[in-house]
Amino acid sequence: MKLITKPLLKWQSKHGRTSLPWQNTQDAYRIWVSEIMLQQTQVATVIPYFNRFMNSFPTVTKLAKTPIDEVLHHWTGLGYYARARNLHKAANIIVDTHAAIFPTKFEQVLALPGIGRSTAGAILSFSTEQRHPILDGNVKRVLARFYGIEGWYGKKQVENKLWELADNNTPKQEVARYTQAIMDFGATLCARSKPNCDDCPLAADCVAQQHDRVAELPHGKPKTKKPTKHTYMLLIRDQHDNFLLQQNPPSGIWGGLWCPPQVEELEQEIELGNFRLSVVENLEPFRHTFSHYHLIITPVEAVICERLEKVAEQPSQVWYKSRSKQQLGLAAPVKKMLEKYA
Repeated sequence: MKLITKPLLKWQSKHGRTSLPWQNTQDAYRIWVSEIMLQQTQVATVIPYFNRFMNSFPTVTKLAKTPIDEVLHHWTGLGYYARARNLHKAANIIVDTHAAIFPTKFEQVLALPGIGRSTAGAILSFSTEQRHPILDGNVKRVLARFYGIEGWYGKKQVENKLWELADNNTPKQEVARYTQAIMDFGATLCARSKPNCDDCPLAADCVAQQHDRVAELPHGKPKTKKPTKHTYMLLIRDQHDNFLLQQNPPSGIWGGLWCPPQVEELEQEIELGNFRLSVVENLEPFRHTFSHYHLIITPVEAVICERLEKVAEQPSQVWYKSRSKQQLGLAAPVKKMLEKYA
């Protein structure tokens, strides 16, 4: 079996990325934060978020001691907010269980919330030069094209084959440089769309290139039509033009983030916690797309017409002023909507 190890290391020495803000260090904390941010997010998007995050939370202890609202606030707009919640949970585990030192054993790293086999391998490769194969999206694409792997890699049999290939190509020496090489190669030269096959050092032996299947491989997930869901977000203001927000439950879509109160069905009068509301006007709906469904959000202007006396526990609520410095985690479309109607 032909290996891609040496050509990639040679390519990396000339064309690889070497000045990203999380590179040129063996600080496992910085490497870990960057790897979590880079999950399903492009490097150019991550850089400013990473810099702000590290400026506010320079150590794992600082991150662990910070309220989750402030952590989510720093994540606003980056998406996939479960990553931030898991980062915060893992920071507390590292402080409480590992004396605030990022663990160096693979099994311990893998046990942390939000870290899978590939992420654990990348962190340890970069921070300790331990030999662990990785298999992120870029690596899967490079291997699937070069070796002509059939089938969607969401299937276990295909994934297992890719892991075997990733392991075979991971060298015993220069592990960190090889790990960076295959990540960079997949992100830049062997990109998802418009790969630069003319300058590819692997082209002569690449199955996809030889059989004109570069655009076809790797096979994507079988397409299914995304369902569409609807929600009404109630825009309720006080006399100072602050919006009433509620905190979502810790799990699920936008878990732990703050949103205007939501209802699935709209009536002229709505009972919400300690308030009775009256609907004033439906505003312009807009669509937000998640990985597995579309959400049609209709902002609804509403006013408090009566305060109710209730002793039952109510959801966490705050009055929020758009463009304020309140350290609250907001989903990007919610933040945009509040600024629009402020």
